[in-house]
Amino acid sequence: MTFSVAVSGKGGTGKTTIAALLTRILWEKTGKLVLAVDADPNSNLGEFLGVRPSKTVGDIREDLLREKDRLPPEQTKDEYLNYMILSSIVEAEGFDLLTMGRPEGPGCYCYVNTILRRLLDSLEGRYAFMVVDCEAGLEHFSRRTTRDLDVLLILTDATKRGLTTVERIKELVGELDLRFRSLFILGNRIPPEFSGQLEEEAKTIGLPSLGMIPPDPQIQRLDLEGAPIFKLPEASTTYRFVEEVAGRLLKLQKPMLERS
Repeated sequence: MTFSVAVSGKGGTGKTTIAALLTRILWEKTGKLVLAVDADPNSNLGEFLGVRPSKTVGDIREDLLREKDRLPPEQTKDEYLNYMILSSIVEAEGFDLLTMGRPEGPGCYCYVNTILRRLLDSLEGRYAFMVVDCEAGLEHFSRRTTRDLDVLLILTDATKRGLTTVERIKELVGELDLRFRSLFILGNRIPPEFSGQLEEEAKTIGLPSLGMIPPDPQIQRLDLEGAPIFKLPEASTTYRFVEEVAGRLLKLQKPMLERS
């Protein structure tokens, strides 16, 4: 059974950095394969992981729209999409990457999302972990394009807008009956003088906190150089912090596996 984690929150909170680092650390600490899903239309997760997707699900959607009348009669749209999406998965050491991308033309993702959710269900036996880098904000929750997962990490920065987004995501999860087994708030790039206040705000919102990651010059340097997350030293502040987060998530995984 795949243990799945989604990383969400306001834009600019470092979701992709945390998702990439979780992917790295879960593999390093367990030796088990991780499926990294880039569900953000900006599609930066591959860059952080040091790989480049050949095709995105958005590209495949456009291909289907162009080719649907030319498909052989023995091949259904479902079969075509399954094959193309499987072919788009980039295999790397320790992880595979699936990139959603964005559609270029008119229309919605509804049909493709349905196929994608079915495919992710079918892939569960191949992966010990799945880490999803979510689209910024709230729209994907209201569209119900986020699959039911084990853990939702909601990131915030040291701003009122970040905390408001956390609170609204929590409300939407309840309103839409999205089935996450655990929800957590995680602060990122939080100056130490604000960490206590943010912890109190987390209590007010009613979510357990996984802590407040302080600003990290080594992460900033990595971003500036465009280097993958695997270049981040294990001694860096963010690495050590996310390592602790991963340890707590792995402790959650055990009772979940025992109940399944």
